[in-house]
Amino acid sequence: MRSFPTIDQKRLAAVFFEFSQRCRAQGEESDRPACRRSALVRNGHLASACTSSRQIKALDANNSDPMKHIEIDEIYQKTPLELIPWNTETPPAALAALVDSRIVTPCRAIDLGCGAGNYAVWLASRGFEVTGVDSAPTAIKRAKENATKKGVECTFLVADVLGDLENVTGTFDFAYDWELLHHIFPERRQQYVANVHRLLNPKGRYLSLCFNERDPAFGGVGKYRKTPLGTVLYFSAEGELRALFDSHFTILDLQTIEVYSKSASHLASYCFMERKEAALK
Repeated sequence: MRSFPTIDQKRLAAVFFEFSQRCRAQGEESDRPACRRSALVRNGHLASACTSSRQIKALDANNSDPMKHIEIDEIYQKTPLELIPWNTETPPAALAALVDSRIVTPCRAIDLGCGAGNYAVWLASRGFEVTGVDSAPTAIKRAKENATKKGVECTFLVADVLGDLENVTGTFDFAYDWELLHHIFPERRQQYVANVHRLLNPKGRYLSLCFNERDPAFGGVGKYRKTPLGTVLYFSAEGELRALFDSHFTILDLQTIEVYSKSASHLASYCFMERKEAALK
């Protein structure tokens, strides 16, 4: 079991500042209208996302398992990787800042919802022993090819993050999910968080990022929104996430940040945590 350095709030704030500067640099690489829309949201010029309880219940009944609303594997089968919006080779600034600052040091790590394995491969190149899991067999096939091409060793497994994860062996010192949680509806999230807790060693670190309800993407209205690819996403508030994670993790940092994809920016909730010794009942 790897022992991570103790984090004080000043150090974490410094890392977050560095990460924010990287995000800003990424955003300035191209002139994206979506970036300007996100700035307007931060200044309060656009209403935050909301929807009626009747609309939520209707969507909830029709899409009780959003991961199966559209077969994710079909996206990887039919869409070139360069056209899949969440598939980017460059590691997110938030993840890179934690590693570069050595708040997270090389250890056994698990990438939950790894897709084509880009971030797992990057971590492996930095000395981590990485396992990546995804429910899409084609994504895992691409991830293995990616690791071979880059000359690094990773373990990639087809696994349902909401299942028992019986084919994932051992425990880990660091877990992360990047833009996965918004694919999981609220009624399944406690099960998912319990799985992450079970996978981590005592004091293990956990980074999670998902779209925030104030994000203007996909119509900008409603907790549940349908994307052009056919997936249905749930947009969270910070308070929801704090309540979700608090029983299993000590929250070290929870902020709404701007993140960048290939053609747009999003407002997202960034949460960095440490595993509690025992989950609260």
